[in-house]
Amino acid sequence: MREKRRVPYKVYLSEKELPTSWYNIQADLPTPLKPALNPVTKKPVTPDDLSPIFPKDLIFQEVSTERFIEIPEKVQELYKSFRPSPLYRAYRLEQELDTPARIYYKYEGVTPSGSHKLNTAIPQVYYNKIAGIKRLSTETGAGQWGSALSIAAAMFGLECTVYMVKVSYRQKPYRKMLMETYGATVIPSPSEHTEAGRRILAKNPDSLGSLGIAISEAVEDAATHDDTNYALGSVLNHVVLHQTIIGQEAKIQMEKIDEYPDIVIGCCGGGSNFAGISFPFLMDKIRNGAKVRAIAVEPAACPTLTKGVFAYDYGDTARMAPIVPMYTLGHGFVPPGIHAGGLRYHGDSALVSQLYHDGLIEARAVYQKAVFESAVKFARTEGILPAPESAHAIKTAIDEAIKCRESGEAKTILFCLSGHGHFDLAAYESYFSDHLEDVEYTDEMLKEGLSCLPKIE
Repeated sequence: MREKRRVPYKVYLSEKELPTSWYNIQADLPTPLKPALNPVTKKPVTPDDLSPIFPKDLIFQEVSTERFIEIPEKVQELYKSFRPSPLYRAYRLEQELDTPARIYYKYEGVTPSGSHKLNTAIPQVYYNKIAGIKRLSTETGAGQWGSALSIAAAMFGLECTVYMVKVSYRQKPYRKMLMETYGATVIPSPSEHTEAGRRILAKNPDSLGSLGIAISEAVEDAATHDDTNYALGSVLNHVVLHQTIIGQEAKIQMEKIDEYPDIVIGCCGGGSNFAGISFPFLMDKIRNGAKVRAIAVEPAACPTLTKGVFAYDYGDTARMAPIVPMYTLGHGFVPPGIHAGGLRYHGDSALVSQLYHDGLIEARAVYQKAVFESAVKFARTEGILPAPESAHAIKTAIDEAIKCRESGEAKTILFCLSGHGHFDLAAYESYFSDHLEDVEYTDEMLKEGLSCLPKIE
């Protein structure tokens, strides 16, 4: 067993050490991505197809195969108001688990929005601002993304309309208030504001909503207003690109203490948080043969990677978004109202999906009761209340640390604590009062969900 070496509880970087470029894993994929398809023609998407809802700079980033893409100076300047985020050594958690493992976590809850989402919200709003756009529409699940875009829009003087999944809108009223504080208009989805929402409500007036439905409403809003573009908080290649600031910082911080992870872990809904922490390390694995494992953790109630299929599917319920090659449960999937609202998406990032399909990353599905048990253990040892989404990564980090205890191996574990849980206390209350249920995604549910996949020749 390797002897534990004492390192600081917290590792910072100076402003001069901050990365000035994002890492684009498309440059290093062993299997290049298949093209996204136009939802109407089913032909490969062109820049002209995307221009009604995205600015040209983001369209370029979506398809670029350049390994590093420079971060604009204005974005770097705004990043410096909350970055670098700290890297912590979880000494007290290690002691509680009696493990020889060394556990580190990159804490993204220090941002003004309380999560990693601001890393992409700022550049997305910046590129839309210089393109002359006046308003942005978006969706949000648990509210972290809507909060981040609201803050970024206020920074640049843009209007912001957020379609919030209805079950989360009801569960998390203070997220709505936070977004409104920054000037956003927040609408529970499905709504009567769009044709897509009205169709859903006509079929199911009591619909809890889903990210797929909220995306449909936000895309329709942007496509029908000349001054409005659409912004997405996960899944797309340019969003994943922006989040790599997390993993790049973590690599520099770990180098400072002469460490390198054996295992990198992130929760995974659409995939931006997992990609953000893992892709810079996967570059080492692909290019230099580094023996690092990357584990994407998802809810058992929404097991996209672990139970879904790798296929072309629509990115939204109303079939307005491009058709993307990804792991999917079917675009008609409406998941149960679990408290990890940010992980309730039917599909995954095309990049994450391709890496999983090629065996370069792992995936694991966990149940919400065990997730909250791990969250409470983490809060009581490390002093930070984690978001339910982030606690999925904590659960798996604890599992891996226990394996180290049983085997005697002193592995280095790194996970992304993607946000704090200060707006999720109702979920913790449900856990403490034993009102949470573990939901199993059955084969029958999967069969029904996959019945709507588009037929692509």
